[in-house]
Amino acid sequence: MPKEYRTIQEVAGPLMLVTGVENVAYDELGEIELKNGEKRRCKVLEINGGNALVQLFESSTGLNLESSKVRFLGRSMELGVSEDMLGRVFDGLGRPIDDGPEILPEARNDINGLPMNPAARAYPQEFIQTGVSAIDGLNTLVRGQKLPIFSASGLPHAQLAAQIARQAKVRGTSDPFAVVFAAMGITFEESNFFVESFRESGAIERTVLFVNLANDPAVERIATPRMALTAAEYLAFEKNMHVLVILTDITNYADALREVSAARKEVPGRRGYPGYMYTDLASLYERAGRQKGKTGSITMIPILSMPEDDKTHPIPDLTGYITEGQIILSRDLHRKHIVPPIDVLPSLSRLKDKGIGEGKTRADHSNVLNQLFAAYARGKEAKELMVVLGEAALTAMDKKYAAFADAFENHYVSQGYQTDRSIEETLSIGWDLLRMLPRTELKRIDEKYLDMYYEK
Repeated sequence: MPKEYRTIQEVAGPLMLVTGVENVAYDELGEIELKNGEKRRCKVLEINGGNALVQLFESSTGLNLESSKVRFLGRSMELGVSEDMLGRVFDGLGRPIDDGPEILPEARNDINGLPMNPAARAYPQEFIQTGVSAIDGLNTLVRGQKLPIFSASGLPHAQLAAQIARQAKVRGTSDPFAVVFAAMGITFEESNFFVESFRESGAIERTVLFVNLANDPAVERIATPRMALTAAEYLAFEKNMHVLVILTDITNYADALREVSAARKEVPGRRGYPGYMYTDLASLYERAGRQKGKTGSITMIPILSMPEDDKTHPIPDLTGYITEGQIILSRDLHRKHIVPPIDVLPSLSRLKDKGIGEGKTRADHSNVLNQLFAAYARGKEAKELMVVLGEAALTAMDKKYAAFADAFENHYVSQGYQTDRSIEETLSIGWDLLRMLPRTELKRIDEKYLDMYYEK
């Protein structure tokens, strides 16, 4: 039986100081028992001699220092995992909230996981089809990749996340595919939107949801993505599934990190965020990937809303360093009712070349991708010129490029949240658009592909 301590000295916000403790370790879980028998969970943040600084998972309301008891459980935070988690909804600490039964775990895994040995990593190189043209065609997602979505407040990243979760699939394989979806600090309406969206499409059968609401404690928010990744690691590396992990919203997670750091009176870094935020985010993102000798994999799409639409803000800035590219949502496209409003020019998937081409998507994919980028960039320049100098200043070719840019946004990028396009459809729409330009302008496409597709 764990030893009980009645030596709570003080409580400050989510933190509590317990004195005279023995054999207590960093990150160990504890249980506080109130006078009325109610139990609350906590974990050890710091040990200094016989003093333990403890972080509460629930609020400290009603905690009487004299009559409350603390027990330390001798283990860190764990998640009970089993295949029965698929199709279920949990709170941020892994407790079922969908009125279903408790999970009977096959194993109990530490939520901090173990970092993947770089030498044991396999290179990401298989195409994942999301059904979204702006991603599949131009910023391709590859199995085992970390590809964040940079959004901003008021932009429809929730709809895009739900669409990718519903539609994503690994082509050409019969291996099972699962989605682990973790939502941090979202409203009840958003949470309801995700659950209902997955239920309606039947995607919930292959999805595990972890939902931490905005009114849940900040401490729980820090545990939520770790819970999700622990479930993903089990499904990927024990059950050989291809797992897509979607984390939304990383900004709420980082704000919770800042809140707890401030309560601990730590020295703040940029914009008040803790100096170790880079390390902390890396400890989450680097849990994605593929392992040599295992068929399962974890592909990750973290979603973050950039404060003040600023991509130099510490959260997107650090995320960009750790991950392999970014998909950027644009307020201008959103105002033009382009759905989803993905701005393809500043977006980037650093691994796209590894996941496209013969045997993966189609041989002409790389050529079409480069030509679409180049033509759209020139079309945008022509449109900017038109705003400054008027249409009369444009050459006939500039006008063609300007028309191309409009058609590209309206037909290629804008597809709605219910349309699931195969990569063949995406490439075919790309060719339809390129036919708006004379063949002599398509300098980035090999002649043999022009003969095959342009003349059709």
